[in-house]
Amino acid sequence: MFDFKTIKSLPSGSAGCAGVKKLLEGCADLESRAVTCGAGRVRAEAFWLDGLTDARAVAEDVLRPFYSLPCRSAGEAAARALRGGVYSGTVRCRRDDEHTAADLLGGCAALVFDSLGLALTFEVKNSAGRSVEAPTVERSVLGARDAFVETLRVNTALVRRRLPTAALKLWQTPLGAETKTRTAVLYLAGAAPADRVDALRRRLEAIERRDVTDPGEVERALTGSMRALTPQTLHTERPDRFVRGLLDGKVGVLCDGMPLGWLLPATLPEMLRTQEDRSRHAAVAAALTALRALALLVSLTLPAVYVAVAMHHQEMIPSKLLLSAIHAKDQVPLSTGAEVLGMLLSFELLQEAGIRLPEPAGQTMSVIGALIVGQSAVEAKVLSPIVIIVVAIAGVAGYVQPSQELCAAVRLWRFALVGLAAALGFFGLTAGLIVWLWRLCDTENLGVCLLWPLCDR
Repeated sequence: MFDFKTIKSLPSGSAGCAGVKKLLEGCADLESRAVTCGAGRVRAEAFWLDGLTDARAVAEDVLRPFYSLPCRSAGEAAARALRGGVYSGTVRCRRDDEHTAADLLGGCAALVFDSLGLALTFEVKNSAGRSVEAPTVERSVLGARDAFVETLRVNTALVRRRLPTAALKLWQTPLGAETKTRTAVLYLAGAAPADRVDALRRRLEAIERRDVTDPGEVERALTGSMRALTPQTLHTERPDRFVRGLLDGKVGVLCDGMPLGWLLPATLPEMLRTQEDRSRHAAVAAALTALRALALLVSLTLPAVYVAVAMHHQEMIPSKLLLSAIHAKDQVPLSTGAEVLGMLLSFELLQEAGIRLPEPAGQTMSVIGALIVGQSAVEAKVLSPIVIIVVAIAGVAGYVQPSQELCAAVRLWRFALVGLAAALGFFGLTAGLIVWLWRLCDTENLGVCLLWPLCDR
């Protein structure tokens, strides 16, 4: 039996059924019903949002135990419910309507006592969601075959299974005044510098956007600026790579509704490595990393080098190759710069079409664009074969990169370098590469330069 002191210790407030209904007015998925306990002497009203909660859990874990509570007053009923009379792992006592409505929107059921001016909220979330599957972007060869999903708690559980230590800390905050996207900041105490974690916390707390619903908005919040084309964070859908970053002293970020994680700060050498490199022989891993770095330079500079040589520095081409190029170019009406820019643009259009169309149609479009249209353009003397070869090599080299965001940035820089090479030859290409290198050296996040350890500011 609970004594009078226990019952009186319950906090009073201004929460009430009318206030909750007013805040959630116009919400057709709001469910409510009157409930009693103590042989009908105590009355309350139950609220929950259909779809966000599990109807069976509401009935079995909240309503049925509440009906069975032996009590003589609302205070005693609330006290018993708080002390375990209602079967829910998480229970909160709310004294105002705003917090009660926020819990309902978070997947809780609420018992509102008008006579006490308070509400008890019980977590009964609907567990429906996508199950853990193999990664689709970062294909696993030698590593684990699970990937993040859209549920925050599932993602944090995947991380904790790999790091079962109390040193793994998790700080959570909502992002967006309207969306209130739950965002978790994870770090390993003793590995991640405290000033780096504090800086990221302040950056997230200063966000004043009304909506945060997609990865681009989250990255803008994490970096503070999107002026740099080169990504400043590491995106990953693989928990094993995420954990590896935490062990290396990085700070990780996970968001509810987004099946990927961010690691900060990011560096360019890390973007050229994959998780499987740690499972290979050191010599093999180093050779593959060097190959990716070479592919990065080829994808960035090959079209611009060809344009500069063909338009301004023909003396650099061997005689036989020059004669072959002249013969192929003889009846093509377009300039070399226009050919390359047109082919690069066509390459981007084909790629976007292949991504947006359904999978069977996307594959058909890629085959038509690559074989039929390309071959027809060569036979019609609209394009020279060497231009198609150059653009194809540059495109394939770009997709060698493990980071798709880095690949997208390289594609944009490639257009700029081709334009400079067409206008000024190698002088323009050199100037463009200097600006690109300067931007890499100037870009930093959380005090770490993008080219670290090659350079440090």
